Amino acid sequence: MKKIVIGIGLVILVGLGAFFGPKLYASMTQKSLGSEPVKTNMIDEDHELATFAGGCFWCMEPPFEKLDGVYSVISGYTGGEEENPTYDEVSSKQTGHVEAVQVEYDPDVITYEQLLMIFWRQVDPTDAGGQFVDRGPQYVSGIYYHNEDQMKAAQQSKKELADSGRFKEEIVTEIKPAKTFYKAEEYHQDYYKKNKLSYKFYRANSGRDDFLDEAWGKDRHIKLETSSLYPSYTDDELKEMLTELQYKVTQEEGTEEAFKNKYWDNKEEGIYVDVVSGEPLFSSKDKFKSGTGWPSFTKPLVEDNIIEVEDRTLFMVRTEVRSKHADSHLGHVFEDGPKPTGLRYCMNSAALRFVPKDELEEQGYGEFVSEFESNEEGAS
Repeated sequence: MKKIVIGIGLVILVGLGAFFGPKLYASMTQKSLGSEPVKTNMIDEDHELATFAGGCFWCMEPPFEKLDGVYSVISGYTGGEEENPTYDEVSSKQTGHVEAVQVEYDPDVITYEQLLMIFWRQVDPTDAGGQFVDRGPQYVSGIYYHNEDQMKAAQQSKKELADSGRFKEEIVTEIKPAKTFYKAEEYHQDYYKKNKLSYKFYRANSGRDDFLDEAWGKDRHIKLETSSLYPSYTDDELKEMLTELQYKVTQEEGTEEAFKNKYWDNKEEGIYVDVVSGEPLFSSKDKFKSGTGWPSFTKPLVEDNIIEVEDRTLFMVRTEVRSKHADSHLGHVFEDGPKPTGLRYCMNSAALRFVPKDELEEQGYGEFVSEFESNEEGAS
């Protein structure tokens, strides 16, 4: 009996460690290194900024990063007066700052009103004491507008939410003018990608998803109509359109079996695009035989469509490769490739769709035809 009690106790301790460990470790190390102000004049002249607070910023990055037209999402602190606050200072309520995210987006692709629709579906707008498991003024929800149009749009969206009757209690989310936004310590940026297991455990136990599912039901996950060249899909649509393996790889960071996948030994000329969005990723011109059993490339075809993220799963540090628009997990990149780059982009076939060079024009990739024509001229 004593052994059973001890065993149960160990299980509880392990669970508590998995939940509180990441925050405790970060609080003692990386989180206290200080922040830096984001220079708003450095963004693309065609882009705009949106700033939202919704409790733990780890949980506020994913829903915005996956949107078409969103260029970047930064975790940080805003709303207070203290310059360059550290995580410890903010979390101990010394600064007046809140945890927030700053979104850089292309208004020609996605509107501010659409960003607001996503924001409301991430928070409890009736909670004036924090958000879910995170309590205190540093975790309250808020919208920080950057111009008068954003202010009016935010006020209108708040009124519409209140009038909808979805929430019985008062909507207390504040709408305030944007102040200096301080980028949080690097440890926090894309935490959900860098520390997948601990993030999933934290989020699952935070109460956020249970609340949002109950509050929004089938309306929680919406498909936005944007002017992006690449379509986006809801999770239900992805499950319907993708095979089980394609979904596991692209949406759950899975890995297919080596030497038994579609493109590892494909020698045909053409390009490889994202299986979800169709965005061009790699060319057969840069494909090489790596001996690993997965399709490998020395470089991307369109660098802007490739996102590289630190991956700390499997007790090692690797660089994960994801697609920009679909946010699909593609594979990893390693520094053991051939010249001229010395890189090996090791991809999963299940995340890719191959477009033969003879079908590029027909399938809407005519801009890449000339690359293969120059090869043919040289060969002749």
